[in-house]
Amino acid sequence: PSVPRHTNRLINEKSPYLLQHAHNPVDWYPWGQEAFDKAKTENKLIFLSVGYSTCHWCHVMEEESFKSKEIGEIMNEHFVCIKVDREERPDVDKVYMTFVQATSGGGGWPMSVWLTPDLKPFAGGTYFPPEDGVHRVGFRTVLLRIAEQWKENKDALLESSQRILEALRHTSEIRVQGQESPPSAKEVMDTCFQQLSRSYDEDYGGFSKSPKFPTPGNLNFLFTYWALHRTTPEGARAVQMALHTLKMMAHGGIHDHIGQGFHRYSTDQHWHVPHFEKMLYDQGQLAAMYSRAFQISGDEFFADVVRDILLYVSRDLTDRGGGFYSAEDADSYPTTTSREKREGAFCVWAAEELRALLPDPVEGATEGTTLGDVFMHHYGVEEAGNVDPMKDPHQELKGKNVLIARCSPELTAARFGLEPVRLSALLQECRQRLSSARAQRPRPHLDTKMLAAWNGLMISGFAQAGAALGEQGYVSRAAQAAAFLRTHLFDPDSGRLLRSCYRGKDNSVEQSAVPIQGFLEDYVFVIQALFDLYEASLEQGWLEWALHLQHMQDNLFWDPKGFAYFSTEAGDPSLLLRLKDDQDGAEPTPNSVTVTNLLRAACYSGHMDWVEKARKILAAFAERLQKIPITLPEMARATAVFHHTLKQVVVCGDPQGEDTKEMLHCVRSVFSPNKVLMVADGDSTGFLYHQLPFLASLERKDGKATAYICSNFTCSLPVTSVQELREMLSP
Repeated sequence: PSVPRHTNRLINEKSPYLLQHAHNPVDWYPWGQEAFDKAKTENKLIFLSVGYSTCHWCHVMEEESFKSKEIGEIMNEHFVCIKVDREERPDVDKVYMTFVQATSGGGGWPMSVWLTPDLKPFAGGTYFPPEDGVHRVGFRTVLLRIAEQWKENKDALLESSQRILEALRHTSEIRVQGQESPPSAKEVMDTCFQQLSRSYDEDYGGFSKSPKFPTPGNLNFLFTYWALHRTTPEGARAVQMALHTLKMMAHGGIHDHIGQGFHRYSTDQHWHVPHFEKMLYDQGQLAAMYSRAFQISGDEFFADVVRDILLYVSRDLTDRGGGFYSAEDADSYPTTTSREKREGAFCVWAAEELRALLPDPVEGATEGTTLGDVFMHHYGVEEAGNVDPMKDPHQELKGKNVLIARCSPELTAARFGLEPVRLSALLQECRQRLSSARAQRPRPHLDTKMLAAWNGLMISGFAQAGAALGEQGYVSRAAQAAAFLRTHLFDPDSGRLLRSCYRGKDNSVEQSAVPIQGFLEDYVFVIQALFDLYEASLEQGWLEWALHLQHMQDNLFWDPKGFAYFSTEAGDPSLLLRLKDDQDGAEPTPNSVTVTNLLRAACYSGHMDWVEKARKILAAFAERLQKIPITLPEMARATAVFHHTLKQVVVCGDPQGEDTKEMLHCVRSVFSPNKVLMVADGDSTGFLYHQLPFLASLERKDGKATAYICSNFTCSLPVTSVQELREMLSP
């Protein structure tokens, strides 16, 4: 590589995204006091650019504008330029995205915002092309116009920014409004179900035409709705909607049939042509959803998808120390000699390439059939490529194929005169051959940042899969990652979580010079993970840590006046707003997940203040839950969990005994959204017995492992039959 002409302050950062911009001719600063002081001292506006390292349009804007010497000179002359990695600093991203969405009606990344020297936003957008076009004003023009406005109308700009900030404060406030009781669970659940049912795509699954996102929150809601309405037509429809969506996604091009795992979203209605980046948070949540689908249906198809996701994460997103990396990019070089990256280059295939790799005749099939014929038929490969030009505006996928399972295995087998078992083996051989060929291509960029929140989601994925599939290896992998968090993303002196750490030289794990403190989402997803890990492993240390973190979350983020938790802690003067997210997105909002966390925490500790906090969160979001619960499906689900009261399923017995293991397997194999599992092993000195004195009164019956179903610490009669226990677990 040639010696870079420019190097800016970002060279000293750890974030892969900031390091990507360290050699731009723009004099970038990281978010911090040095940049703020410069803006004030020189009376300059701030240009804030927010993105992430696997963001396609962020790469485009960098290539077109931030690498341009001429545009860099304009930026340096008129602005203090700040780069933020939204995954490192979701707090900064959220404040200014709230502004961009409120003023432009849209949002996304890269996000481009202009701020006064005291950090108040007054203009913003997302991607800007470098020069003026027919429909869009160019970035250079916007820069020069804003610089001119600051020179000519400074007072008006300052006044406008103050008004905007006041309006944002008012519209973004979420607090309890008069009523201090949660909304009716039945009303919220029924409304959310009806809204999802109306937006459901009957043919292809999912909840919009295009683009289509995996939306695990919607699926989780539907599974819970089914569990509470099993015998009704609505319950049957709910589970059908969720299972059909998961099947169509697994067959689609959003699923990487060769390299495993799921891409971020589909650009079309059919789950066919994806946006090719792969995010850790999707893998974690989808592993959990496919595990639940397997619990509910018993269909091995879903268990195979779980294994597929966890294979991808274990192989490609795993740090040597046990943590999980954030993402893989969509763009890569098509060949080792290419000068330009293309979206999807690592994943797509030309028909002639497949024929060359799969030329073998297939014995026993229709005469003249090759492996290539069978594979290309099954995965919808076309000679001229199978990507709709409308979904490929930059012609990056012209002549290429995105694999999508177009036929059922039975139909493909019948077409070529093969037995289904034989077909399965042939397709597996083809995929392995393509995997070896793909390994010769240049890999996409890997974002090796490790985030507490996303690691929490992935630990939940491994723990839930291990419990549902009875695979101890997955539980061990979850425990290894939790131990990594405890070592690298937890400060034992302060008792607080940290947001991020990074892969350093020689595969070491590094931390920023000034570590970023954990945000609400870090606490919420890690606490959820630790509860999931306890239920899968029965190691009480994880439970103890979860309860400690819940107390810490209460201290740092709880809003005693308006109820619910703020996303950020108080005391950072550079954050203009303390917000509460009010919409489930690619990840559920932290307040949605924390309702269930609080109810679980109360069950494990007897600390009933947490039930009261859960009630107050539902009261604070009551209006939204009653009107548009489809925006908060995870919180809508939590209203039902709150209303139905969690069942404490206590198994008394030796955890190593076969009779105890059989009971635990029964509890874990049944999908029951309103249960917590614990084992009373007779060790009265243990953490659980200390937290829950009532456990000492429960004992084994006739020397056998015995289960009790308890509600608010009042227990049912003892159960020693696995069949009886299974029936009691169904709501």
